[in-house]
Amino acid sequence: MLTIHAAEASPDSAVLVDGAYVAALGPYEELAAARPTARVRRWPGILTPGLLNPYGPELLELTYHPDPREADRFGTEPVTGERARAIFRADPARQGASARRGVQRLLAHGTVAVAGELRSRAALDAVRRAGLVVGQRPPELPGPPSLSPVPLVLLPGLTVGGPARFAVFDVPDRAALVRLGAATCVATVVGGRLVHRRA
Repeated sequence: MLTIHAAEASPDSAVLVDGAYVAALGPYEELAAARPTARVRRWPGILTPGLLNPYGPELLELTYHPDPREADRFGTEPVTGERARAIFRADPARQGASARRGVQRLLAHGTVAVAGELRSRAALDAVRRAGLVVGQRPPELPGPPSLSPVPLVLLPGLTVGGPARFAVFDVPDRAALVRLGAATCVATVVGGRLVHRRA
């Protein structure tokens, strides 16, 4: 099924998706005129190629992402450091579910690629199932691991025939995205599938 994704603050950067690939790029009006039967998804903000998070191992193997049902014991925010290690030591089976929830949190922050050497089966499986790309880690990491790292690393621009992998952020421009961070993500598409949508 053909789908046009268009964002209000970047109407000239609409994307026509056919299956898992980008079929066309351009102004929304042109794509809609060329493919009048395509489903249309309109978003606030800007459409970008999505983000690379360089902290894959730190966020998916060394951080515990609590299940909402565990909020009374662990809270709702990611758990790091010795406390996370103690949780995994007490119950190694928690690693798989934590990695899956971690990937969901990354997707909710517009991440379509991670970097760093993932070693655990749980993290590798979660990344593979979600369709995230594993990229090269920059030689120097500027700050602490975060779902919204500073600076944000945008992937190269989309290309016709390339993978339909991108994110939409509810900001007026890229400068605002840098200032406000990845938590402004409203939609993430990986392999042509809408894998995150802010409610």
